[in-house]
Amino acid sequence: MWRTMNDWNGDFPNTGLLMWMPVIIMAVIVGIVYLIVYLVNKKRGGSRSKNYAVEILRERYARGEISDQEFEEKKKKLEE
Repeated sequence: MWRTMNDWNGDFPNTGLLMWMPVIIMAVIVGIVYLIVYLVNKKRGGSRSKNYAVEILRERYARGEISDQEFEEKKKKLEE
């Protein structure tokens, strides 16, 4: 008559897997999106970080926030 979740007749249990299927699908989608964002950020960050830091240093130098000597020292450290 009534089936319990432990009954197994070769098909899925009444609600077990079918209830979790949307959760599993959403987890896979979120994982794929996270992986894509991670890979894109990793690709940008590696080559951009040094250039970006040097650009900020040049801007600070142009505004007069740092001296010639400070600029050269910091630039040398960034290029190492």
